[in-house]
Amino acid sequence: MCGRYAVTTDPAKLAAEIDAVNEVPAPLDPAGDGADGDNRAAAVRSPGVNYNVAPTTSVMTVVKRHSPDDPDDDPLLRVRAMRWGLVPSWAKELGKGPLLFNARAETAAEKSSFRNSVRSKRCLVPMDGWYEWKPGPPDAKGKPTKIPFFMSPHDGTRLFMAGLWSVWHDRSDPDAAPLLSCSILTTDAVGHLREVHDRMPLIMPFANWDAWLDPDHRAPSELLAPPGEEIAEAIDIREVAPLVNRVANNGPDLLAPVGAE
Repeated sequence: MCGRYAVTTDPAKLAAEIDAVNEVPAPLDPAGDGADGDNRAAAVRSPGVNYNVAPTTSVMTVVKRHSPDDPDDDPLLRVRAMRWGLVPSWAKELGKGPLLFNARAETAAEKSSFRNSVRSKRCLVPMDGWYEWKPGPPDAKGKPTKIPFFMSPHDGTRLFMAGLWSVWHDRSDPDAAPLLSCSILTTDAVGHLREVHDRMPLIMPFANWDAWLDPDHRAPSELLAPPGEEIAEAIDIREVAPLVNRVANNGPDLLAPVGAE
C-alpha cells in the first residue's frame, strides 16, 4: 500500500538531475505544450514540492518516449505531470469506479485497467519517501488509532518507484485536453519494512530504468518481483507526528521524527 508520500524537488530541478526533458506545464497553465498529443493534462496543475502527496494530486513522473516528429529517433527521458489515480483509457467518465492509485505488481498485467499500461506505458514516480501506518493504542474514547511512519533512504537520495500511466480522453468534450494519470506499483514488503506493513511501493533501481521505461518492448518480468533485501536495508523507518493524517497539513515538520527536539 502506498497512499501518501513526500517529494522535495520541482520538475525543472528533477529534469536537470536526471538529464530529462521537462514537459511539465508552467503553473496555472493546465494545457502544457502538447508537443506529442499525450503530454498535456486536463485539470492537472503543475506539481512541485509536496510533503503530503495524496491520491488525485498532480504528481511528477518520468517516462521515456519518442519524439512525435521523428518516431524513429532514440526515445528520451521526459518529466511529466500526471494525476495520481490511473484512469483507464476506456473509462466512460472521470471519477467513476475505484481510485486506482496503486496496482499490485504481481497481477497488474492480468487486470483490464492496467494491462495496456504494463505493455507500453510504464513510468517512474520520484519521491523522497513514503508514509505508512501501524495500528496504535486506543485513544481516550476507546477508538482505535494509527501511528504514521516515514520510510526514506539513509543517505537522503531520491527514490524512484515503478508506475503505470494512461491517457484518457473526455468523449463528451472533443476539445478537452487529454488527461494523463498514473498508478504506483506495490509489492510484498521485504526486510525490516515488513515491520510496518506487508506491502511497499516497488522501488526501481537506476540500473533497471532503461528496461523498465523502454516504450518499444515489454519490461522483463523479473522487474516486477519484490526488491532485494539490500534495497530494504538502505531504507530508514521513523515514526512521525499524526499531522500527516490530514491532507491539508503540509510542510517539512511532517517529516520530523517523533521526540526530536
